[in-house]
Amino acid sequence: MEISKIHQWKLARRTLALGGRTFVMGILNVTPDSFSDGGQFYDFERAIARAGEMLNEGADIIDVGGESTRPGGAASVTAEEELRRVVPVVEGVLAQLPHALISVDTTKAEVARAALAAGAEIINDISALRFDERIADEVARYGAGLVLMHSRGTPATLHRLPPVADILPEVSESLRRSIKLAEQRGVSRHSIAIDPGIGFGKSQEQNLELLARLDELAAEFAEYPLLVGTSRKSFIGRLLGDAPVAERLHGTMATVTAAILGGAHIVRVHDVRAAVETVRVADAIKAVNR
Repeated sequence: MEISKIHQWKLARRTLALGGRTFVMGILNVTPDSFSDGGQFYDFERAIARAGEMLNEGADIIDVGGESTRPGGAASVTAEEELRRVVPVVEGVLAQLPHALISVDTTKAEVARAALAAGAEIINDISALRFDERIADEVARYGAGLVLMHSRGTPATLHRLPPVADILPEVSESLRRSIKLAEQRGVSRHSIAIDPGIGFGKSQEQNLELLARLDELAAEFAEYPLLVGTSRKSFIGRLLGDAPVAERLHGTMATVTAAILGGAHIVRVHDVRAAVETVRVADAIKAVNR
């Protein structure tokens, strides 16, 4: 087991040193139909309060999302609607907590542009520029961070595609293409992070394989920070006897531990307090080999 390489991840207004400890990205869904929290933070005031709560619990990054990507979810929202949901929350959080580090989960260049103008410092693109490569232009313009996540298909089909035969080469080759495109459009190599896309177009076995072999992916992409998001996902529920979303906490923390030991620099979660404690213990175990 090797300790994650220290990365200087260049964002819009700061640079993060990743690798000394695992960073926690807290999920803030401002949608009416998220699979995990059922629109719990769709209300503006509740969203702002939840962001503050996650920061108090130890979150390093708040990831704001205005469009659900849950399996069987509603059709894609318009850019206008996504802007209406996301931008006021970014502005509201920073008005109260000016040093907060905000990421915005979007696949639309218009939303990326407005979010970065409002103070976000990271764009988290689940399509890795496949849906709208102009996102890279906005990231480059602001010198922001860019998370490129592996997925397949379109917003309507990405959860229904049959899994590919060999998942690791598929993830690797797809991410390489996205990284090349991002750099061609002006994104600094030091601003890019990658995400294998657990749960997006993968079978249960492939999700487990990606976690079990994450060290291989971390070694192949050793120059990039690695983000992993497993929180409350369906494969965990199936492993726990079809446990509902609300009963996947302990399974999620098991996957968080596996991700950290496999080389993840950032874990993306709903349950921040539990994740922060899990990270502390997993990092301590990993540090034994320093």
